[in-house]
Amino acid sequence: MNEQDQYFHFTLGPVQGFVAQARRTRDFWAGSFLLSWLSAVAMQAVIKQQGEIIFPKVSDDYLDWLEHKGKSGTEPQQGCIPNRFKGGLANVPHDFNPDLVADSIQQAWAALAEQIWQQDLTHCPAETRAIWDRQVKNFWEISWALSDNATESNLLDRRKNWRNYLPPEEAGVKCMMMDGWQELSGIATPNAKGLDLFWQDVIKQAGSAIKTDLRPHEYLCAIAFIKRRFAHCFSELKAEMPNGWTLHGCTVKSSIPSVAYMAAAPWIAQVLTHAPEDKLKIFHDEAKKLTQSYGEYQTRLDCIEAALDRREGERLFWNTKSLDGNVFFEAALENKNIYPDQDQAKRVKNALKALRQSVDNIEPVSPFYAVLMMDGDSLGKHMSDTIKQEKISTGLEKFTSGVQALVENHSGFLIYAGGDDVLALLPLEQALNCANELRTHYLDSFSAYPDINTTLSGAIEYAHIKMPLSKVLGDAHHLLDDIAKNETGRDAIAVRVWKPGGQHLQWAMPWEKALEGGVVVVDQLAKDLQTAQQITPFSNSFFFHVEERFVMLNDNARKDKGFPFTPDVMTQLIAADYLNSGVNSHSKENKVSLQTAMTLLEPLLAQCFEWHRNIDNQQEPFTQHYTLRTDALQFIRFLAEKGVERG
Repeated sequence: MNEQDQYFHFTLGPVQGFVAQARRTRDFWAGSFLLSWLSAVAMQAVIKQQGEIIFPKVSDDYLDWLEHKGKSGTEPQQGCIPNRFKGGLANVPHDFNPDLVADSIQQAWAALAEQIWQQDLTHCPAETRAIWDRQVKNFWEISWALSDNATESNLLDRRKNWRNYLPPEEAGVKCMMMDGWQELSGIATPNAKGLDLFWQDVIKQAGSAIKTDLRPHEYLCAIAFIKRRFAHCFSELKAEMPNGWTLHGCTVKSSIPSVAYMAAAPWIAQVLTHAPEDKLKIFHDEAKKLTQSYGEYQTRLDCIEAALDRREGERLFWNTKSLDGNVFFEAALENKNIYPDQDQAKRVKNALKALRQSVDNIEPVSPFYAVLMMDGDSLGKHMSDTIKQEKISTGLEKFTSGVQALVENHSGFLIYAGGDDVLALLPLEQALNCANELRTHYLDSFSAYPDINTTLSGAIEYAHIKMPLSKVLGDAHHLLDDIAKNETGRDAIAVRVWKPGGQHLQWAMPWEKALEGGVVVVDQLAKDLQTAQQITPFSNSFFFHVEERFVMLNDNARKDKGFPFTPDVMTQLIAADYLNSGVNSHSKENKVSLQTAMTLLEPLLAQCFEWHRNIDNQQEPFTQHYTLRTDALQFIRFLAEKGVERG
């Protein structure tokens, strides 16, 4: 290789196979964190060979922590480094070796795996060790390319056409988290008694700390076990790396808010604000007896912190500990698979009822939470322009640095923020507004670069706590890429609501149509619907009736192509129907006119029409389609009722 400017492109996978396959939010977070950590190891391996990372910009402090040089108190807790990057290697020395980057990843991963084996599994038989070594060695797919052309941005995509990654064939009983991988006992065929004996022994040998990490009848492969247990020993990791540097781990949280806790958080905040201390303490003590531990021990959500602050500085017993999220749901308390001690579960249920009755007009706890995924639009085409690369890196660095605070201000938990990607868990009530503020922050981060036309699309999965988390996570990518971006035309927000029986609704809207005065229209309409008598004449019954009207208008429009069912005509017809529903029957004065009714209906109906544009031309305006979608009405009702089924 001649001594000239060279460009090193790198990617690490499988991303979805590692991150999205999760049974708990903690698995979800762990996969994202570890993938980011290994990408950081790869970057450091480039830097140790006199390379410079061009894209993305990464905090020096984050990379310093790999060698225990970071500032005190700044240990990374979330993934923040993409799985692919570009390094510019100016005047590369002739002995630069790209394989050392791949070797560094494999050595870091092997060192972490060995740390966990020594922590938990040294008593296991040789067959388990063989499974462990095989899976650890063969999991990662590492690809790289080297070029002297700074404008080649598709090298990694072309490199993938030469795929040489062949995962080993896996025999025996399969892992309950990672599809296709053998669980660690090595039992050849399903044998409930044998499996339970093996995993009960793992729990017994590992001590009390593992009891909250492994549920009964939960059988994991090496990859899943590493995700589940690494947080307990990551701070002790120390490994010698190629090129003579020493890799260190750091202290990370071992507790991540569960989906049940995230769903219940706004309700918990209300109770902590208003409930009498004696009722709170009775419930707490009974729940603690049931769970025998604090399932959300280190969880800190803004709404709960604010509620505790409102108790005039009296922090109660929620000061440093948080109860398992399931104890706030009667259905979970009645499930013997979650809580085998049903006598104690019944006492908790009675205490929960007493707690709820002690607060006037408190709403039922919502069983829904939100997964928010966001991604920048059209950055790829700008990255091929070398003049713009520095601007893009700077803009993304500004954006990423502000994401965590925005998510936490909305009582969310940030899973990942790196480059133009964001992944977070939020309470149902906060997700839309958080997405809106993240988009505003993204646009502001690039406002100094008018030649870089980029926006931020988002997808929100509202999921019932009974839905498998892996299904929700896997669907989020489809919702973002196929609906918000490809179908709607980018710079858009798309949502899906998942109930236990499956998908309940889907709604998508360009951001410019979803917002009015910076406010998310459907969110405001939902709040109005909650207090219909005070704010808006739209009642729940009106929403049901107008859904029927939508069906009629859409059917007639399809049958009679000549009838001018434009959006304006549809609005007039629905406004007339609204007047005929009796809105003026209660008052002879201040009657609502047709024009007033149309004005009232306009913000609502604007969210019910479909809008699209050509994905290849973000400069063209969005086009309104004449079909009225009932999903928008159902979504507003869902937000207003918070997914709670009322009898």
